[in-house]
Amino acid sequence: MRTAFIQELLELAKQDSRIVFITGDLGFGVVQPFMEQLPAQFLNAGVAEQNMTGMAAGMALSGKIVFTYSIANFPTLRCLEQVRNDVCYHNANVKIVSVGGGFTYGAMGATHHAIEDLAVMRALPGLVVVAPGDPVEARAATRAIVAYNGPCYLRLGKAGEPIVHKSAIDFELGKAIPVREGRDATLISIGGILQNTVLAAEHLEKEGIQTRVLSMPTLKPLDFEAVLAAARETRAVFTIEEHSILGGLGTAVAEVLAETEGVKVPLKRIGVPPAFSPHTGSQEYMQECHGLSPAGIARSVSSTLRALLQSTASTGTRNV
Repeated sequence: MRTAFIQELLELAKQDSRIVFITGDLGFGVVQPFMEQLPAQFLNAGVAEQNMTGMAAGMALSGKIVFTYSIANFPTLRCLEQVRNDVCYHNANVKIVSVGGGFTYGAMGATHHAIEDLAVMRALPGLVVVAPGDPVEARAATRAIVAYNGPCYLRLGKAGEPIVHKSAIDFELGKAIPVREGRDATLISIGGILQNTVLAAEHLEKEGIQTRVLSMPTLKPLDFEAVLAAARETRAVFTIEEHSILGGLGTAVAEVLAETEGVKVPLKRIGVPPAFSPHTGSQEYMQECHGLSPAGIARSVSSTLRALLQSTASTGTRNV
């Protein structure tokens, strides 16, 4: 995803001199083409994320479209005050880009586990929050946030994520992307866990469970209609995110379901417990530890649906 983003941004920046890219002293193996081809639109702020964000806000208020870039926790949590007061309060046209969402940097420990960023960014007024599911979505999301006039947060993986969408997609901020259809349950995924979600759906199909899969690349604004359609048309809703179950996709979907009259459907949030992980290791290992591997997701969905069926059979009603 990171490579897809940089490549797309470079092409857009060649066409629009207002686009400026500021890095927090990392990613040079990927950003070097941008740096070499558009030196007047590139800046290295150093390991000084607060300054980077302040500079970006000032440049944006002078007419630029500014992208800040660093490892997930650093352009968000380390400089949260600047993001809130300099960028969001002034509705500055700054695009905050993080690489390494979730457990991408799992081997580097809790300081590099980005599992609260979506919740924190979602709470900030006026900030659009985007987390594409694969390189195809990453390219489309890059184009969309350049076109959008206002602050955005773009959460990426790192590199090597597989392409899930084998054909063109209709990407729009605030809209879910259908990946597959099913009547038994809906799996709503955000970010780079999309591939695992699709593989889990394929595993469930072998058990006779037909699942609808929705990629939700925009957390804010959320696609309310897609969530409500899933609640009305399938028997249960599951949210899958490589993020804390507090404040992210699961919370956003729960809010929609709780505040809509006449909608009663079981919801299960599949994600990371709201605690520092005691584990360190590769992203795949960390996903396995937290039940976010394809098999882990499938087990959680299957066991929840079995429990629902047993409850329905014993009471004769649809369990909520």
